[in-house]
Amino acid sequence: MSKVELEGISKTFGKNTILSDINLSVEDKEFCVLVGASGCGKSTLLRMIAGLEIPDCGSLYIDGKLSNDIHPKDRNIAFVFQSYALYPHLSVYDNIAFPLKIRKMKKSLIKEKVMEASEILGLEEYLKRKPKELSGGQRQRVALGRAIVREPEVFLMDEPLSNLDAKLRVQMRYEIKKLHEKLDTTFIYVTHDQTEALTMGDKIVILNEGKIQQTGRADDIFNFPANTFVATFMGNMPMNIFPATVNDGILCFDRAMVTLSDFNLKLLGDRKKVLIGIRPENFTPYLVESLVSTGIRMHVHIDKVETIGGEKIAHFKLDENEVKAKVNSKVNIGADADFTIDMSDLHFFDAETGHRIA
Repeated sequence: MSKVELEGISKTFGKNTILSDINLSVEDKEFCVLVGASGCGKSTLLRMIAGLEIPDCGSLYIDGKLSNDIHPKDRNIAFVFQSYALYPHLSVYDNIAFPLKIRKMKKSLIKEKVMEASEILGLEEYLKRKPKELSGGQRQRVALGRAIVREPEVFLMDEPLSNLDAKLRVQMRYEIKKLHEKLDTTFIYVTHDQTEALTMGDKIVILNEGKIQQTGRADDIFNFPANTFVATFMGNMPMNIFPATVNDGILCFDRAMVTLSDFNLKLLGDRKKVLIGIRPENFTPYLVESLVSTGIRMHVHIDKVETIGGEKIAHFKLDENEVKAKVNSKVNIGADADFTIDMSDLHFFDAETGHRIA
């Protein structure tokens, strides 16, 4: 078992609160991703699990054992750093073997474990090379190999792909997930990249300003963001968020007015002001024959069009709020366009707290 549990973990540096009342459970063999913007506390949290930082308060359990005061070397945890942290004067073989030599393991057993790890990672032909002779992706594999030979209960990874180019990051994401499946143990992975989080994590933990905003699986977080921060942070393009009013069962925003269902009215309660969320991909070019009863039609003026690969992103305003729509049809800068939105694609958030209503 390699379950990791954090209960009421907090950490401050001087007057700055880095983490506040963190409660998290990472199950045995789970791939958990901690994601958030720079400075949100995710790396500090990872370092606490490793024992490199000590929490001011709270409890950390590894495999059910209180581990706050256990020395890092005694936690049976492997840490893969962003910078690889390889020894430049040692060969690939010796870099991978280093933690085993420290334990004074028999040479025959060290060789067996190094060869096994290098085979898993495709490093057999590079074992005699020095780190400077390797590419970024190969160096990262060496860092992973050094972690694998320790046979740890938990793998901790702190933005291990951030120094790689875009194409190599995609390849390494696949390889790390494949490695997780082979090793069948617990991985806790830190990144600021939403795509990495959504594609790699069994469990995703979103942090902001030292607090957990939402924990869950990728589909749940994408489809049911807990608040406006999560809604605008997760995804290739942020969700559009703008204010609306509710009067006598009518939802009003920009020049659109739509009668709310009894279900939505019950959820909104007596609120007169709400925040509406619409994902860019949920805008549909208006076609009379396809307009359904739940559709909201809006007439907009296109201010800008971005072309990203085969996709077009139209920019326009609703009640002076900047909005982006992913479009497949031809749209022109300076022209008017009509879109529809299905009511089922609307997300409602509280106007004061930003918390999800529906």
